[in-house]
Amino acid sequence: MNRIKQRFEVLKQQGRKALIPYVVLGDPAADVTLPVMHALVENGADILELGVPFSDPTAEGPVIQKAHERALAHGSSLRDALTLVKQFREANLTTPVILMGYANPIERLGYQHFIELALDAGIDGVLTVDLPPEEAGEFNQQLSEAGIENIFLLAPTSSDKRQKMVAEMAGGFIYYVSLKGVTGAGNLDVVSVKQHVDHIRTLTDLPVCVGFGIKDGASARAVADLSDGVVVGSVLVSKMAELAARGETSPRAFSQAVSSLVAEMRDALDN
Repeated sequence: MNRIKQRFEVLKQQGRKALIPYVVLGDPAADVTLPVMHALVENGADILELGVPFSDPTAEGPVIQKAHERALAHGSSLRDALTLVKQFREANLTTPVILMGYANPIERLGYQHFIELALDAGIDGVLTVDLPPEEAGEFNQQLSEAGIENIFLLAPTSSDKRQKMVAEMAGGFIYYVSLKGVTGAGNLDVVSVKQHVDHIRTLTDLPVCVGFGIKDGASARAVADLSDGVVVGSVLVSKMAELAARGETSPRAFSQAVSSLVAEMRDALDN
């Protein structure tokens, strides 16, 4: 069974909610990401989302766009992401890892070749931001045959047709974007989140996790009460960017910084 499915089953049995942190590969330096991933798990992360740097990350807000720029300046790539996850698996065989990125690097490798490399690396899921369900049929089928979950985004503006299509195609969980616009923007509207999550649950038995706008323990708890888990990214990326701007270079310092944020959210979710 896919590790994402296993993790959600265990969480459901425990009555707990998933905490899914996101970081960008190679940001702010190439040697930071692996220790940060391990630190996130040690401090309560259930699933890891690894952003694959891309030159035109149109779905991201300024914070994560700059992270992509920093990572690309170090030469980080999709192949590096696959290599890094394989290294992560040397010490961790249980935590699910999702690659979140854009279609172009995958298409350049070729769907089947990418899937072969992803299986070898120990990837559990893929979220391709700019590949809508209407265009994802072939890739979705190949991922499904390989046992890799295809995660899809739904937003407040998603049409009923789009929601039904995603519900039919998606694997792992549905990622509901709690805000209109790009990542890291605006404030949470809890009433709206509840309405949309409740509606999505009428369409699918998959878990529904909510991201965008989650900045601390309180916002994580508020969203988790309405969903099966929370995705947090911009606040972690921003914290690492602050350290880098001050001249910090130690991977341990970056790990400690994000760990404290994730530990606060984990405590809020569990208590």
